[in-house]
Amino acid sequence: MRTGIAGWGLAAAGMALVWVLHRRLRNAGIVDVAWAAEVAMVAGLFAAIGDGWPARRAAIAAVMMIWGGRLSLYLLRDRVIGRPEDGRYLALRQRWGARATSRFFWFFQAQAIAAVFFALPALLAAANPAPAFSAIEAIALGLWVLALAGETTADRQLERFKADPAHRGRTCQAGLWRYSRHPNYFFEWLMWVAYGLFALGAPFGAAALLCPAAMLYLLLRVTGIPPTERQALRSREDYRRYQQTTSAFVPWKRRREQREGNGG
Repeated sequence: MRTGIAGWGLAAAGMALVWVLHRRLRNAGIVDVAWAAEVAMVAGLFAAIGDGWPARRAAIAAVMMIWGGRLSLYLLRDRVIGRPEDGRYLALRQRWGARATSRFFWFFQAQAIAAVFFALPALLAAANPAPAFSAIEAIALGLWVLALAGETTADRQLERFKADPAHRGRTCQAGLWRYSRHPNYFFEWLMWVAYGLFALGAPFGAAALLCPAAMLYLLLRVTGIPPTERQALRSREDYRRYQQTTSAFVPWKRRREQREGNGG
């Protein structure tokens, strides 16, 4: 309990500072950067003060901090530095009107609570006293490497596409984006599956599976695909056709290609 409270205190204080910074930047997208960084920091804290096997604590801290560091830096470049406020947060600012500043404070604090929740795999794995890695932990680490490579590749492909002025107002359909409208989200979710599997052997480790389940729900229903697609439909004329032919989440053959392959 005290460990969880310490993690929440760290995350809440960090988000309060980020809220002050967002007022200067007038860009609430900084919360996404802070959330990834805070999950990594809280996971590192849990691993540092856990009493499980040191090598396991070091492993879960490393993979979650590498994930958080990479994602936060990517989001900082993609959504904050030299960028207008993301359409999702601009819509909230307009909806909340004069109360936007205070509402964003509590919104940021909710993200602090979410950061502690998503650091749960580190908390549980750090309590596992078994003095060797299990087969499921080895599989989880291999899955994490695959997921990190996939998400990094998807992000780089999108960055290269956006860097070409000729692509302004068009949808990236190259590389992994040809087979999924959100390959970055898919591989992000796979990383959370890896974290859940890694913690599975710890006491109460099955609770860590709540994290990939919650992440899947958020990506598919709340903060991931729905607002991203609404914004894409508003800003890109070719996006509706892209929706009709391309898998939303799991990379898969395009629907037209499937019909052709079946002789349709």
